[in-house]
Order: sequence, then C-alpha cells, then structure tokens
Amino acid sequence: MWRMLQQPQPEDFVLATGETHPVREFVEKAFGILGIQIKWQGEGEGEEGIDVKTGKVIVKVDTRYFRPAEVDLLLGNPAKAERVLGWKRKVDFDSLVKEMVEADLKAAKSLVEDQN
Repeated sequence: MWRMLQQPQPEDFVLATGETHPVREFVEKAFGILGIQIKWQGEGEGEEGIDVKTGKVIVKVDTRYFRPAEVDLLLGNPAKAERVLGWKRKVDFDSLVKEMVEADLKAAKSLVEDQN
C-alpha cells in the first residue's frame, strides 16, 4: 500500500496471486488442516460436504450466498503491481488457508476462555 501511495499520479493496482481456486478447494484444504476429509454430494444449492469419518454434513451451500449466474472464472492479474511497484506476493494459497484456520481456532479458543 505504501508503494501505491508514493506514485506521482493516482493509479489502480491489483494485488493478487494470479491463481484461481474454487471454494470447494478452500474448504477441503481448511478441513484437511484439521484432519477432516470431506466427500461431496449433491449439486448446486443442494451440495453438501460430508465428514468421511463420521458421515455428518459439515458444510453445505447457503442459498443466501448461492449465485447461479456467477462468472465461471475470477482471476486477479498482478502484472502491473509487479512491474510498477516491484510488488511480489509473500504467501501462497496453502499458507493462506493455514493462516486463516489458525486465526479462527485462536479466536474460537479466546471466546471459550472468555465465557469460562
């Protein structure tokens, strides 16, 4: 952000990985970090992720967020930021998922401790 603000003229920059990952992949990796394997069943609004070990539904599509007319591919192109700002990403997808899971676990633990 600091490098963006140092530009002589205001410009738009996209900070992105240049990669695309479906939500399903994110969910699988997040649960994988917790040692939970998911099996998918159903399609569209009826799709659910089942814990292979317990057979319980642990994730499902929430129709409030289901967008059947969504574009098929969203992909940020960081080329301009890399070229003009010398920006380079420091975190890969797997590390980002792990960091997010760990932050959520820490927050949940803090909530439990606050309630006791």
